[in-house]
Amino acid sequence: MEDRVLQLLKKAKTIAVVGLSDDASKPSFGVSSYLQDRGYRIVPINPQVSEVLGEKAYPSLREAAKHEKIDIVDVFRRPDAVPAIVDEVLELGLPALWLQETVVHEEAAEKARQAGVVVVMDKCILKEHRRYGL
Repeated sequence: MEDRVLQLLKKAKTIAVVGLSDDASKPSFGVSSYLQDRGYRIVPINPQVSEVLGEKAYPSLREAAKHEKIDIVDVFRRPDAVPAIVDEVLELGLPALWLQETVVHEEAAEKARQAGVVVVMDKCILKEHRRYGL
């Protein structure tokens, strides 16, 4: 799994962040800002905002995928939101799903894995990025 995480982080260029807040005190904002500073393109997914970190926000993954090539879907939502997100990831044929720390939904994650999606669950993408020294 470690090799897959490293390869995913090295290969990805665009990360759609589901639940990205425009509130700088929220973890989603800090993590996304860190990733943006390291060269990743951030695509905010949040129907409550129009822009975050200088990037146009989309109300859904479905809408974002019409305009953006998404390499990783990074989820900052409660676990009960994950099944619907997985359904969208599968429908859109997106390659990777990253569920942040405390975002755990085994059944939905397994459904995604069975469909060939790379799934990282209950890990912080910022911490993993730092751990690999990228």
